[in-house]
Amino acid sequence: MKKEQVANCQFSVWYPIFKKHTIKSLILPLPQNVIDYLLDDGTLVVSGSCCSFPNAPAAHTNNSGSEEEEDVQWSDDETTTTVTAPEFPEFTSKVLEAINALGGSVFPKLNWSAPRDANWIALNSSLQCFSLSDVFLLFKSSDFVTHDLTQPFLQCSDQDSPDPLINYELVLRKWSELIPGGEFRCFVKENKLIAISQRDYTQYYQHILKQEEHIRQAVQEFFSQHIQYKFPDEDFVFDVYRDSQGRVWLIDLNPFGEVTDSLLFSWDELLSGGEITRDHQDGPSFRYTTSEVTVQPSPCLSYRIPRDFVDLSTGEDAFKLIDFLKLKKSQQEESEDEEEEEETAPQ
Repeated sequence: MKKEQVANCQFSVWYPIFKKHTIKSLILPLPQNVIDYLLDDGTLVVSGSCCSFPNAPAAHTNNSGSEEEEDVQWSDDETTTTVTAPEFPEFTSKVLEAINALGGSVFPKLNWSAPRDANWIALNSSLQCFSLSDVFLLFKSSDFVTHDLTQPFLQCSDQDSPDPLINYELVLRKWSELIPGGEFRCFVKENKLIAISQRDYTQYYQHILKQEEHIRQAVQEFFSQHIQYKFPDEDFVFDVYRDSQGRVWLIDLNPFGEVTDSLLFSWDELLSGGEITRDHQDGPSFRYTTSEVTVQPSPCLSYRIPRDFVDLSTGEDAFKLIDFLKLKKSQQEESEDEEEEEETAPQ
């Protein structure tokens, strides 16, 4: 996997080529101050909500040129704690305009990744977003998004070569209710479709077993008619969705390498190709979960955190946050007392 191959899998590169065969989407350049906010671990409150609430408090401008809105304030007898989040009025306006143009709700992603590892933090456990604050909440909670922003070429073989110039973008896709059992990941090597895997391999879908050959044929025809020889690289991975009418839609493109989840295959066999061709002589190997006995937990479960931390990060439980702040203050005071004792202790 080369850096150029990763760069070619950016949404803004492949979307114009396959626009007729995928979900309607809009691409917005990501301002640097928004990128800085997404990478700032110290920001507790989610921004992007000022344009969603007409009665929101007035904002003031900070040194970086963005605005800050006073979101939450708690006080006790000794201290007053104010938590603020930066706001980006111009960018927020463009995002809301795009969301409205796409029907009022969207599926968000960056140049490569969607925040699939962060759906646990959303109130409905969904990636469906209605405002910029919804997008920010998912993005700031996602390791996938952080990887895009900080080290997109980490596993490339040509590490000594300079990184391609990346212009980061927010991709907003029209929200569509996709049944997980209709999604499939396809692996292409030397412009030949060599393997197809059930995308949600953690579940057993009876219809896949019954329609195995129909699905394989539909995906293979879609590839040969609309994808093959049209993408800049000859090795790549693409995701498709087969709807209830049997029509196939392109969902995403990914690099052909270990940065992409190989699902029910291993990268050793995908890179060698030998074992796969023996699975099915007349076309790509097709693997799927064959019974409920083989159902597995979702790999994204490892990204989840205890519910109490979710409440803290979203502000859903104000009392927990108050207790947390008091605890941190108490710990700080204890630490200061211990330091004083050590300083006054006889040598």
